[in-house]
Amino acid sequence: MTTPPRAARSRLAALGGVLALLALLAAPFGSTATALELPSGTVVETAETGDDVITAPMRTDGSNIIDSTGDVVVIRAVAWFGMETANCAPHGLWSISLDAGMAQIAAMGFNTVRLPFSTECLAATTASSINEQLNPDLVGLAPLEIMDRVVASAADHGVAVMLDRHRPDSGAQSALWYTPQYSEQRWIDDWTSLAERYRQVPSVIAVDLHNEPHGSACWGCGDPATDWQAAATRAGNAVLAVNPGLLIVVEGVETSSDGSSTWWGGGLADVAGAPVILDVGDRVVYSPHDYPASVFRQTWFDAAGYPANLDQVWTTNWGYIAQRGIAPVLVGEFGTKLETESDSDWLAGLVDYIDSNDLSFSYWSFNPNSGDTGGLVHDDWVTPQASKLAALAPLLPNASALPSSPPTPSTPPSPSTAPSPSTTPAPAPPKPLPGSGSDTLTADLTVQSQWADGYVAEVVLRSSTTAGAWTISWSDPSATGIENAWGMSCVVGDGRVTCSGVDWAVPVGASSDVRVGVQVTAHGAPALPIAVDVRSS
Repeated sequence: MTTPPRAARSRLAALGGVLALLALLAAPFGSTATALELPSGTVVETAETGDDVITAPMRTDGSNIIDSTGDVVVIRAVAWFGMETANCAPHGLWSISLDAGMAQIAAMGFNTVRLPFSTECLAATTASSINEQLNPDLVGLAPLEIMDRVVASAADHGVAVMLDRHRPDSGAQSALWYTPQYSEQRWIDDWTSLAERYRQVPSVIAVDLHNEPHGSACWGCGDPATDWQAAATRAGNAVLAVNPGLLIVVEGVETSSDGSSTWWGGGLADVAGAPVILDVGDRVVYSPHDYPASVFRQTWFDAAGYPANLDQVWTTNWGYIAQRGIAPVLVGEFGTKLETESDSDWLAGLVDYIDSNDLSFSYWSFNPNSGDTGGLVHDDWVTPQASKLAALAPLLPNASALPSSPPTPSTPPSPSTAPSPSTTPAPAPPKPLPGSGSDTLTADLTVQSQWADGYVAEVVLRSSTTAGAWTISWSDPSATGIENAWGMSCVVGDGRVTCSGVDWAVPVGASSDVRVGVQVTAHGAPALPIAVDVRSS
């Protein structure tokens, strides 16, 4: 179906994110303080963003999603991950500003960003791997406050937000929605706190309750410890009791009741007999995940008639839900590096299936550092992946012209404070390493994130006396180049990465920390731990 045109109206849709959120920044997470109320009649003017702006309160009608204006809408989302990792911040902020990334997402034609986070990060007090010169407004913020800024930036660009509780801890995906460290009640409490926090923020439209239930997770089996359908009902009711205007996004399981298996989060065949029924009706959206053979070679990739057999696979597992008008379907993750003919066939088929069935979707991912799929931008976080965007073009009718080469970013004011701390308490000062002047200056290097083609490292410099010019280096025979660096200038040669301090990172003050970083292009990450040679003058 074609989305009806919107009548002209004031753009409260984008809320002017900052105005609506600044009052929330002071509220501690988990508090029951009254949500921000905008004065009656307040209209926040924002840049014109076209007719694809989506705002809460949201509801469903059969297979359709309806927004606050009563329009039928299609959620066209992309994931920008990182807040579920040890960084506790969207990845790439070492290379681009938050606003630049959100502007690019909007220009690509997406109207929603799926924002993964971990329970661990919600409670954290610090985030890391943020270039302060490009993101001075994020300096010193806790992860939850960074989430506020992401929501505000998205709103300023006419982009809605779907919150995604991706993991309990920041280390790995869990099969169930709870772990020994993070209970079900903690999961529900976090969701109700977020529902309250953004209750008066219309651009927050949906909550993806838990990413990719798998393993022992079952659908409607009756075991309270593993029944994902029952758990989603409990959490969905808790969220809607606080904010009835949100969509409740429910993923599938890996193994259906008949024993058939599919992707983690991809199995929704049992919804026909056991749908999620909430106290507030017309709020459930089902969200399968689907990937190509390059991610994992499912049996259907080798079946006779591939790729023509894919439509039946999708219809059996989840497509029937929308086709029968049971509920809307949002394909919550799909992505590929698009390097094989099989992957190209899969993506073309899935794009056509989504388009012809008028389904919502969320592509994985904007990030280039997704190890098995890559992203929609190259490793510089700016240059578009033209072939992928061309393949997605039928789903992105509102895409703008995208730059063919990276624009030169403006240089923001140098920060007056030290770069933001890491997600964990600062380690004890390391022992001095060999090198001229290293008896007063020390360096501690941590690999913050890594993927097949490189890694991001943060270096903490400390000195007992004021240190002037400094140089650090470490062995990495796999390094081939430097994608970006902040607080230092880096080169690769003779199997080593060598960096010298620049800008705000020089000098290193007495008894103070200076945090700098680099994105290295390499064939993987170097062996850990990394010994850093330090020289100062």
